[in-house]
Amino acid sequence: MPTPIPLSRLRLAEFVRPGDVVAWPQGPGEPLALTEALVAQRAELDSPCLLFGLTQSDTLRPELAEHFRFRALNGAGTSRRVTALADIVPCHVSTIPALLRGGQLRVDVALIQVKPLADGRFTLGVIADFTQALVQQARVVIALVNPALPAMAGDACVQAADIDVLVESDERVIDMPDPEPSVVEREVARQVAELIPDRATVQLGVGTLPVAVAQALSGHRELGVHSGVISDVFVDLVEGGVVTNAHKGRDAGRAVTGGLFGTRRLRDFAVSSGLVDMRSVEYTHNLAVTARLSQFHTINSAIEIDLSGQANAEVAGGRYLGAVGGQVDFVRAGVASSGGRSIIAFPSTTPDGRHSRIVASLGMRPVTTARSEVDVIVTEYGAAHLRACPLQERARRLIAIAHPSHREALSRALHECGHAAS
Repeated sequence: MPTPIPLSRLRLAEFVRPGDVVAWPQGPGEPLALTEALVAQRAELDSPCLLFGLTQSDTLRPELAEHFRFRALNGAGTSRRVTALADIVPCHVSTIPALLRGGQLRVDVALIQVKPLADGRFTLGVIADFTQALVQQARVVIALVNPALPAMAGDACVQAADIDVLVESDERVIDMPDPEPSVVEREVARQVAELIPDRATVQLGVGTLPVAVAQALSGHRELGVHSGVISDVFVDLVEGGVVTNAHKGRDAGRAVTGGLFGTRRLRDFAVSSGLVDMRSVEYTHNLAVTARLSQFHTINSAIEIDLSGQANAEVAGGRYLGAVGGQVDFVRAGVASSGGRSIIAFPSTTPDGRHSRIVASLGMRPVTTARSEVDVIVTEYGAAHLRACPLQERARRLIAIAHPSHREALSRALHECGHAAS
């Protein structure tokens, strides 16, 4: 194990070579003191490329493009501040570890935060996802000691031998409190909850709609959780007796996730309860794993969907605001699971009501989930079951759950086309 050095002695120019790619974990996994040092020392570096996913800090800012190149896996959170200046890498999150190991997705310097464990290993605490692959493939791994991290095991652990530079220390962890859903989002969530039976296994992300769905499940019983990330509302579900993980078909009694995207409440609960397994995306998003989950109901969202069922979860108003992420992985998982469903849910309009999120055509905007993959689409006006549904009929079903003020225009567009967008 390397001898820890004070943060004040860290000179990143000693480790970052010209043309290097510097990466760090998503969300609360970001080592704030190290990324702050990266920004503070930018004039000493030779325009490295920053590889990032979802961020929830103030690290990334447009003015930094003078010193860094940006490469984005995700445009959500505060990452969207710079995605207009970034090279976007569209890929399924399940494939990221293999892309890193194969060199197609390059990383030279990994910045992580860790907490020492009694067995000599270190825990990443709040993150597993593809962070182990980042660590294994980087030429240099710089780790910040953070005693405030939760002592989580599983795929959240790294070996001492994987760390090249150990830096002391910082006790900040990025908090991601659950947002307050809108009235419309609560109605969308109510429609989603009606589709989910007791004893199902559910996948939920973070954000207002996943929080609303979790709250709408408060009357359910004996649910299981298998998810890319979980937030504080997970604690409510366990303490309310909603989630027991008793009927999952695998990992019985355990909630499986790749990230603790919440506050100290979630982090403390994950440690004290012993009910949470931290796993990499090669497990959480692996179809061979998820297909064996019992009644796996996956809930995702989209920016818009066209009348043929194509979903765009990436671009709005010409800006990259989302990601391919794990959506397709979980869409396929819900369909493959016995008794499962894939649900894509969103409010029928933009918040101002001016624009329908069910559209005649996506035009030049990206197709994140193909029309051949979609299962159930939900808005506040109901659910459209699209799997194995012919194009004309699925267009009619989608128009029926569009906002009433936009249905006539959508029907007219369908009539003028003569068929759903093809």
